[in-house]
Amino acid sequence: MADPYFFGYGSLVNTSTHDFDDPRPARLTGWRRAWRHTDLRPVAFLTAIPDPQAVIEGMIAHVPNGDWVALDQREWAYDRLPASDAVSHAIPHEIDIAVYAVPDHRQSNETIRHPILLSYLDVVVQGYLREFGAEGAARFFATTDGWDAPILNDRAAPRYPRHQHLSPAEAAFVDDRLTTLGATVVPEA
Repeated sequence: MADPYFFGYGSLVNTSTHDFDDPRPARLTGWRRAWRHTDLRPVAFLTAIPDPQAVIEGMIAHVPNGDWVALDQREWAYDRLPASDAVSHAIPHEIDIAVYAVPDHRQSNETIRHPILLSYLDVVVQGYLREFGAEGAARFFATTDGWDAPILNDRAAPRYPRHQHLSPAEAAFVDDRLTTLGATVVPEA
């Protein structure tokens, strides 16, 4: 039986937010990211959506203790989907890989009532900067849909539970990309 791994494409790229074993860079073919809201959470978050023309970078990591049930509980708003054939990686032996995605029937567009948290976006981009450099972080923005969603600037009082401190250069990178995209960043009320 192959070792169980999962492909992370958001906050799991930032290894400061977790202690999963054997995290390694990988690429998922046939998928892209999108910001989505679901009735399961009060804020927008990332999901993977099928796109035969797309490739996204992320990290694979070993499923803790091989326990899919525990990982499924952590990722409770998502469905776990097989992805072994779509992921390229450097592990020399056979592994079983899954990706988590919000089911279509649970997705809706973001609204001001369900914004993207800047503290969450910061964590994701910090991970991409550290793992894939500035070019990889730029590819994150380019291979993610939904930048027309409102982004709540909660940096002063982060709402994301695994938020991280950004260096001035990391924060400037995020802010510059959002400006370039014409994203709407709204102040916290």
